[in-house]
Amino acid sequence: MDTLHFTTSINCGGCVAAVTPYLQSLHSVHSWHVDTDSPKKILTITGDNLQEDHIVETVEKAGFTIKRMEA
Repeated sequence: MDTLHFTTSINCGGCVAAVTPYLQSLHSVHSWHVDTDSPKKILTITGDNLQEDHIVETVEKAGFTIKRMEA
């Protein structure tokens, strides 16, 4: 199981609702959560064989900015 963290522009419940169908379409993603209280709006994704570029592309298609957080 892999876990990736990203900073995003997903900043409210409406934004979470908008990105939900996009992230749920990714078969490698088992769970995800956005900390909208964090200044960096951290998106945490867990799953198997996660592909960072595919996740970034999917979130950008939903209309949000996203950047991988350095470990």
